[in-house]
Amino acid sequence: MGSKIEDARPSVTLTQGTVVGTVLSENLPRPVEAFKGIPYALPPTGDRRFRAPAPVEASTETIDASEWGPVAPGKQLFPGGPAFEYSEDCLTANVFRPVDGDETAAAAAAAAGGPKSKSKPPMPVAVYIHGGAFNRGTAKMHNTASFLANSGQRFVAVSFNYRIGALGFLPSAMSFEEGAVNLGLKDQLLLLEWVRDNIAAFGGDPNNVTLFGISAGAHSIGHFLLNDEGQYNPPLFHKVIIESGAPTSRAVRPYNAPIHEAQFADFLAETGCPPGLSAAETFRHLRAAPSEVVQRAQVAVFDKYNPSLRWAFQPVIDGDVIPRPPLASWRLGRWRKVPVMTGFNRNEGSIYISKRAARSDEFTAFFADLLPLLSPEDVAAIDALYPDPLTVADSPYREHLDGTGAQYRRLEVAYGQYAYVAPVRQTAEFAARASPEPVYLYQWGLESSVLDRARHGENMYYEACEPAKTSISPAQKELCLTLNAYLASFIVAGDPNAVRGESSPDRPTWERYVPEDPKALVFGEDNKELVGGEPGVPARLHPDTWARKESEFWWSKVDLSQQ
Repeated sequence: MGSKIEDARPSVTLTQGTVVGTVLSENLPRPVEAFKGIPYALPPTGDRRFRAPAPVEASTETIDASEWGPVAPGKQLFPGGPAFEYSEDCLTANVFRPVDGDETAAAAAAAAGGPKSKSKPPMPVAVYIHGGAFNRGTAKMHNTASFLANSGQRFVAVSFNYRIGALGFLPSAMSFEEGAVNLGLKDQLLLLEWVRDNIAAFGGDPNNVTLFGISAGAHSIGHFLLNDEGQYNPPLFHKVIIESGAPTSRAVRPYNAPIHEAQFADFLAETGCPPGLSAAETFRHLRAAPSEVVQRAQVAVFDKYNPSLRWAFQPVIDGDVIPRPPLASWRLGRWRKVPVMTGFNRNEGSIYISKRAARSDEFTAFFADLLPLLSPEDVAAIDALYPDPLTVADSPYREHLDGTGAQYRRLEVAYGQYAYVAPVRQTAEFAARASPEPVYLYQWGLESSVLDRARHGENMYYEACEPAKTSISPAQKELCLTLNAYLASFIVAGDPNAVRGESSPDRPTWERYVPEDPKALVFGEDNKELVGGEPGVPARLHPDTWARKESEFWWSKVDLSQQ
């Protein structure tokens, strides 16, 4: 990587070498020091493919940390999306910290073994875990530098890549025998160990770490929250922000569930692996296969199952990282009691469901296929819970948008409540009932389009104060800064109200979630300017009644998603 890097750039000395970063200032309200593409594990390539990650080795080399590391091979983010450099050598971290002369000097002195006489207290740490259905995505999706810069607070922010698709999540009995299940989650845990061991050199406090992330990142955090088996003590994190995800979201089955075995067989066929081999022989073949063959195979298998949303390559119950069905961990109280912030978007399903679903039987068939253990009575109950717009005159799911079928709105709402809304609310319920630590629940109500409404993932851009959002209007900028301020306050103080800051000092008080009188902070509910209406207040506290009845129904069916 070379050692002739400009002296003016910020640098940090770690056991693995000296990382030399850059200062970011474009489109940011204040500059941020960035150290990108730092390896946190040995490359999971060659014979290390389909194996647990291995820590980086000690070195005295100089590492140019000015560019992003390669993206983990997976599905394209979206059709026509940005072109990335993909590589199996993808296990890299990115660290962002405020530009602070005292802090930089103190970290450099500490790394050199010198005194800390003029140092400020170590900064809280926030680790972002990206989403993407465990089959796509990259740390680049979240503008973590902008999130930090717009907060105006002192903390260190970390993002990173982990293995996705078959390379990170290939469940089956053979995979389990080879120690090759939940590898993407094991990457994430190794990253958290790397943070524990290295973040002090950046001025961060390893004893004050908040995990935050959306979708698959949120599911991951939920699984870590529900693992208190003692492997990681002292704990690797101390607060969590779980956005549009939960440990009970969608389906979390045993590693050898029939659907996983079928998808594994499809993957072997796509890679040309001969049938009848032992586990060791099978994985010897898979480790020797060209990378492009593995990538094509995982995309083909994902696409085969995607229409039913019975996605391939997902986390599974392995007796280790996910020690038991998540609902059992909640019921047993086997989870880490830490402050929790969690929330959902009101139209989580709109980007996943076919826009052309038209017939009533398409609605019921979808759920019967998605959850085969549902009884006919269960399917009938779902049919009644979401009134059919073709037969019920006052159904709230009646809509006449060009290009959409009569069942689209009904189906996207029902799926979103099954997969995201109910599990998120369930996290708040269990956590608040069993722990003295505070729990905060939000709902994202901003309608970004007439078709998708308050769609999955949209709040990610708002919390980061992406210029594409802040530049729309003063009201959209205010919404960005308000959401950002709540999250930053939680990161630095464990309370979204404690640090008022300069960006949103007059925001409403966000009350704790109390099961006996639950409340949720609703963002953007009254702001209709993106769908042709008027702007509204950024946030307002409400009784948590929206879709409550539907959530309670889905809570009663979680067991069916964990078999």
